[in-house]
Amino acid sequence: MTNYKLIIRYDGTGYRGWEHQPGEDKTIQGKLETAVIRMLNPSGVGTGDSLGSFEGEIPDIISAGRTDGGVSAEGMCANVKLDTSLTCLQIRDSLNRNLPDDICVINVEKAGDRFHARYNATGKTYRYTCYAGELKPVFERKYVYELGSMPDIAAMKKAAGLIIGEHDFTSFCGNPRMKKSCVRCVDRIDIDEKEGFISFTYHGNGFLQYMVRIMTGTLIEVGLGKRTPESVSEILEAKDRAAAGFTAPARGLKLVSVDYD
Repeated sequence: MTNYKLIIRYDGTGYRGWEHQPGEDKTIQGKLETAVIRMLNPSGVGTGDSLGSFEGEIPDIISAGRTDGGVSAEGMCANVKLDTSLTCLQIRDSLNRNLPDDICVINVEKAGDRFHARYNATGKTYRYTCYAGELKPVFERKYVYELGSMPDIAAMKKAAGLIIGEHDFTSFCGNPRMKKSCVRCVDRIDIDEKEGFISFTYHGNGFLQYMVRIMTGTLIEVGLGKRTPESVSEILEAKDRAAAGFTAPARGLKLVSVDYD
């Protein structure tokens, strides 16, 4: 078995998230599993999304993270161990032939046996996009969160500066049953505006469930004058999800890239 590293791009707005779910075919992992099985068993599976009479072991496709329903990715990393004589280019092209148009494997390469897309990741970059322009964002509407008015960019940048660093991010975690440590390091938050589009770019060593969306919702509330920039410090100290802002909608979020040493 050879361990392969995959870089995957997908439009997640029509999916229930990355993780395979029994009886649910609208997941990224599920579509990739089907594509891999079709590649390895071209005459032994059904049509459409059906695997037909396939009774073999479904390959374990491990991702760098489990993006939520509606979240997209430019460069999700995953690994899978396969027994095949196909070249990396042939694997890429075969998978893409068997994937829907909103999922694309952009690169395949051989990795070491011990490479693990999740456990070996050292950092991730996410970008959240809002729109506050005067005209409707016709072509981008599925991928942005529309604001009613232009927020105070300077105030949001000031608040973001207080988020940067290593903190206990319990207040920004959407999982109330989280039992593991919520300490993470966010080392960069860039906020930029161009022609009504506002992008929030986050880089850190790891992110909790809904963390980026809750940070974005909180910064938006600062920008709209619903809370002060200084309140971010109090939110972090509270270690209480109720202290932070709303969870921004999934459609504006995209995983940009994953770091490895």
